[in-house]
Amino acid sequence: MTRACSAEALVDAIFILFDRLGGHTYGEAVTQLDHALQTAHHARSAGAPDALVAAALLHDIGHLLQKQGEDAADRGIDAKHERIGAAWLAQGFGLEVTDPVRLHVEAKRYLAKREPGYLEALSGASQQSLELQGGPMSQAEADAFEAEPGFDVAVRLRRFDELGKVEGVQLAPIAAYRDLLMSLASRG
Repeated sequence: MTRACSAEALVDAIFILFDRLGGHTYGEAVTQLDHALQTAHHARSAGAPDALVAAALLHDIGHLLQKQGEDAADRGIDAKHERIGAAWLAQGFGLEVTDPVRLHVEAKRYLAKREPGYLEALSGASQQSLELQGGPMSQAEADAFEAEPGFDVAVRLRRFDELGKVEGVQLAPIAAYRDLLMSLASRG
């Protein structure tokens, strides 16, 4: 797909990815699809703007795109899913969607540095990946991250991300997000 791909083609590709690979896990108790749906649900329930709801739904799409395998973290590999996902989504979505996706790992590193108890509350898989992603930020990195445009939105996405790991939750299917994704992709 090129940068000029149609909104419909991109959204169709997203749905195909989730249909084909959304049942995979990545060390968490829920599947990729369940995690995406829960994260988007929490964003929508909190009254987040549509772009943040879309970013919440798509924040881990890089896990479905990366070529390292779903056990990459177990093999000591940071697959850089946030960068892969943001770059792929940039084919049709604007920065309002892609920047939170790109920055959600940095937001985890930031919160692990700045928020007492955050690191200890992370799931085992998130703690494992955090180490591969550079661990908690240094003071200088945290200060620089706070100055990053979109810092606050990335932190907000990260908080929705942490809530989206509950087994057995039944939510609206991914199809319920089609119109929202189409609207944002056609503006991208």
